[in-house]
Parts: sequence; structure tokens; C-alpha cells
Amino acid sequence: MGLTRTDGPLSPNAPKTVNYAIEGPAHKLLFHLFPRRVRAEFAGRTVLDTRGGMLLHETALLPMLYVPLAEFDRSLLEATEHTTHCPFKGDASYHSVRVGDRVAENAIWSYPAPKADASWLAGYASMYWSAADAWYDEDEQVFGHLTDPYTRIDVRPTSRRVQVRFGDTVIAESTAPVVLSETALPNRWYLSPDDVRVPLEPTATRTHCPYKGEASYVSARLPDGQVLTDVAWSYPTPLPESSRIAGLLSFAHDGVTVLVDGEPV
Repeated sequence: MGLTRTDGPLSPNAPKTVNYAIEGPAHKLLFHLFPRRVRAEFAGRTVLDTRGGMLLHETALLPMLYVPLAEFDRSLLEATEHTTHCPFKGDASYHSVRVGDRVAENAIWSYPAPKADASWLAGYASMYWSAADAWYDEDEQVFGHLTDPYTRIDVRPTSRRVQVRFGDTVIAESTAPVVLSETALPNRWYLSPDDVRVPLEPTATRTHCPYKGEASYVSARLPDGQVLTDVAWSYPTPLPESSRIAGLLSFAHDGVTVLVDGEPV
């Protein structure tokens, strides 16, 4: 995320405010060691268990974990006829994962004869995150994707005035919010539930962030009876690096405007 998206140095829109040039193709690849043990489980079996996983950073894409083929449980893999072509990496071959009656079709891919510029992919394979039932970074279950060593989160208290509006209705307003800065993403502003001026109703929506944890969502009921579904989210028990946003609310919804010191963001 940090290197390959938005204005990262390997993104399609790398910043011009530098005193160097990165020579090479517009679509860039960077392969480096992931520093911890990673495991993936499917139907109660460990599909991969690696201490030598590599992260592939690829322009405009999230990093992907590639694992030495020897660190997959080959007894669970079935070769398929499915193939895809990448102009930067080559032709990919696929395997399904089978445990008893459960099958994850074409869950794993590899490049048996990668292009010369990506020759280091030979002997490695990657697994779709959604194909596994659970992923572990060391002994901690992780969600969404592995964390990127080039991404970080900073949370800071601020006295800037933040107002959340829907048309003429003020949904929330605070002069003591916190701002969360996440590499390559816009700032997010988090407010106390006490700063909200309209009734909130919890929903069943949940999402996972590998840097912040599991988010819960709420809808807002406006004075005219209109309901803005999933207008805000919070992290009741965030991960340690994001602990300062515990229980606070951040807003984003069609038609909702967030103003910071009077300026929309």
C-alpha cells in the first residue's frame, strides 16, 4: 500500500517532488522477505506454514504474500487446467485445495516459468486470502491482508473543529476529535459519541482492517425520518497501534460532508 498506491514511489503517480529518478517500466515489481512466520488454514488443515514468505509489491496493487512451494502441504493441492496471463510476471498455473468434501477452486497460483524480469518468482506460489478459513501472523489471527512494512498508522488528538453535515443537518460536531493518518490514505477524523446530535442505530455490518481491527457500524436517523445506513463506524476494541480510537466514530456516506476548520475534506 505504502509503496505502490496513490503517490508512493512505485505507484502510477509517483511524486515529482524528488531529486532522483526510478528507471524501469511503468509497472514495477519489488520482492522482499516478510519477517515473520505465516500460516493459512482451510477446513481444519494447515495449507501453508512459512518462515520464508516473500511480499510482492506491484504497482497499483496491495502487496501479496508468495511462499516457497515446499512450504505448502502438497497432499491438499490438486492441479487444475486454469491459467491466467500477466504481462509483467508471465503465465500462471493454478491449484485447488481439497480437504474431504470441501474444495477451494483455483485458490493457489504460481509462475512455473516467469518472465525474465520476474525470474525470482520461480519456486513460489500465492494463495487468495479469501480462500483460507484463517490466516496467522506468528500466533495471532489476522484479517483482511497481511500488514505492509511500508505502511503505518498515527493517531493524534487535535483541537481542530470537525463538523459532519448532511445537507443543512449537523450530524456531529467536535473541537476535540482525533485524526488518524494511514499511509497513502486520506486522514480520517474520529469523534466521541457525545458529539453526535442525531440518534444512532447499530447495524449488523462488520469489516476488518489489519491495522485497526474489527469495525462496527451505525446508521443515523435524521430529524425528517431519513435513515443514513452505515453512516459511521467505530472500533470498540482496536488493535494496540490504533488503541486511541477505541469507541470513537468516523463518518462517510453519500451526501455526507465532513468539514475540518470549515473546509470540506
